[in-house]
Amino acid sequence: MRLVDVIGRWTVGKEDWPTPIENLLLFRRESPTQPCSCKVEPSLVLVVQGAKQLLVGDSAYAYDPERFLINSLDIPASSQALEASPEKPCLGLGLKLDLRVVADLIAQSGLPPPRQRACEGSSALGTVTSALLEPFTRLLALLDEPAAIPVLAPLIEREIHYRLLMSDQAARLWQIASVGSQSQRIARAIEWLRANYAQPLRIDELAAHVQMSPSNLHHHFRQLTAMSPLQYQKWLRLHEARHLMLNERLDAASAAFQVGYESPSQFSREYSRLFGAPPKRDIEGLRRRTDDANAPLVWASA
Repeated sequence: MRLVDVIGRWTVGKEDWPTPIENLLLFRRESPTQPCSCKVEPSLVLVVQGAKQLLVGDSAYAYDPERFLINSLDIPASSQALEASPEKPCLGLGLKLDLRVVADLIAQSGLPPPRQRACEGSSALGTVTSALLEPFTRLLALLDEPAAIPVLAPLIEREIHYRLLMSDQAARLWQIASVGSQSQRIARAIEWLRANYAQPLRIDELAAHVQMSPSNLHHHFRQLTAMSPLQYQKWLRLHEARHLMLNERLDAASAAFQVGYESPSQFSREYSRLFGAPPKRDIEGLRRRTDDANAPLVWASA
């Protein structure tokens, strides 16, 4: 069963399809696209036909059937399809990673630490191998056997995490899963920001929470996410406000206050800068696109 055929069959007429397998998303693009803002979660992204690119800060990660994309943190980014056509669409999948599974596999398997060090940044490209593709083939086969998904999908996903620990991106996973590492502390900082985005940000308190000095926190946070903690908080607030306006139908001023803004005019300026349109116009456009697709917004597959 070829992954191109399977993904092509399930994505006819869809751009992104959140599958019955909770952590698995399939995608299809039938033409090249401009960079589109997205939220990237810890994930593995495979392109089985065509090519895509992820833009994080000043870094670009182009991937295709020979290279997979791995993301180790929740970060803002931009994604675009590079090679796609109606006759040969860009096809692929995104699988959310569970770093707790990675840590458990490291602890239980007795795997030696990788000799090489992970390069800087929260995203990287790895080499696609048959050992990695084979469990994905079995995972997608479960879409034709839905009753088996609750039992077998977690086992196959665990195997995929193991295959990643045996890949050329093992050092990155070790780094982010290792308690006490700088990357793990930044992951904790991000987790704290996501839980407290509406509160005033005090860098000293956040640094103390993750057991880092403020200067080290700034340095490593920017190194991994291409932004400062304050910029990251602003990005979280704007995306949450967008969610509130789209799904809970709050007006712009109410959404702004709920996510921590004190000035609706400042909120509108920063919202327009991020999303390319004022709140009301952006939300109206999103609703039209969502109604046309007859599907909810889903997590980005990068």
